[in-house]
Amino acid sequence: MNWRRMLALARKESIQIRRDWRSLAVVLLMPVMLMTLMGYGIALDQTDVPLCVYDREGSQLSQDLLKSFVSNRYFSLKLDARDYRQLVTAVDGGVCTVGVVVPLYFSKLLNAGRPATVQAVIDATDNNTANLIIGYTQAVVARFSAAVQLDYQQRRGPALGAPSLGLQARTWFNEDLESRNFIVPGVVALVMAVIGTFLTSLTIAREWERGTMEQLVSTPVTAAEVIAGKLIPYFVIGMTDAATCAAISGWWFEVPFRGSVMTLFVSSAVFLIGVLLLGFLISALSRTQLAASQFALLTTFLPAFLLSGFAFPIDQMPIAVRAVTRIFPARYYVTILKAVFLKGTGIEPLFAPMLAMALFAAAVGVGAVRGFKKTLD
Repeated sequence: MNWRRMLALARKESIQIRRDWRSLAVVLLMPVMLMTLMGYGIALDQTDVPLCVYDREGSQLSQDLLKSFVSNRYFSLKLDARDYRQLVTAVDGGVCTVGVVVPLYFSKLLNAGRPATVQAVIDATDNNTANLIIGYTQAVVARFSAAVQLDYQQRRGPALGAPSLGLQARTWFNEDLESRNFIVPGVVALVMAVIGTFLTSLTIAREWERGTMEQLVSTPVTAAEVIAGKLIPYFVIGMTDAATCAAISGWWFEVPFRGSVMTLFVSSAVFLIGVLLLGFLISALSRTQLAASQFALLTTFLPAFLLSGFAFPIDQMPIAVRAVTRIFPARYYVTILKAVFLKGTGIEPLFAPMLAMALFAAAVGVGAVRGFKKTLD
């Protein structure tokens, strides 16, 4: 490989990038826009869930239970129903997502040491939201039940109290269980996959559309030199975007960063080389920029969103789909980003996913060299 010819091509590509300032602005602003939109738009937490209550007893104990619901950030009281029918109508009309009904003789049963049941009517048209609300509701009732049991034992004596088993949970790496800390690192991988492939998917197709392919073919540069020369400027832009995404994650979204900057840099570089080579391969096989850009989005956005573990856990997928996910480098990059950001994992434990990304880059690189032909056919 002739470094002089390669650097000359890199300089030529840099000049074209500077002249096309609109595309350059899009490439530099797109990560910020995507990080902002997806960071705020995708959330797995449910807060201020609309709540309706119907207290059939009206005792101090039943009111204390209902106050336990509205005293946290997960529920927001919308209606104190007069009867059961009004509560059902409110749930059916979308006024509230969950309705809590406190039965008659609620306090009498608890004061007598007997179990009492509270009904929760939940709108389950969205099953994922319903499962979260059920968990929140059970947590509130469990805390209230523990307080009532403790009070009962203090008044009647521990011998008369029912035996209890407690669980003290300690959450590591995401202590507040914020879904943003889980989502934003995945958004970084999604943005880098789309941007990296999009950057180079237009390189050769642009030569065809502008009629400069003949000049490139007539030069003595080899296919490997063309690929390296055209990828160097986009690699610099891609790493700038990666640094921007990482800064937005930590500074704006306040995702904890516990790992090494060097580990993040090395893994991002390996991933970026792979997706840049993929974009070049797509460009070499396409004659128009429109076809190249559409195919680039199709081969990066959907796999990075659906098959990387960003949106859905891979271990819950069918075996055949799990096998397919191993083809896409975004799967390994998402794993690395979460480990670096949240766990502070060093580079040695991440050798396996980095090797997988390197093998992907090597395979796509071979395909790009063979796919790019210096002919006008």
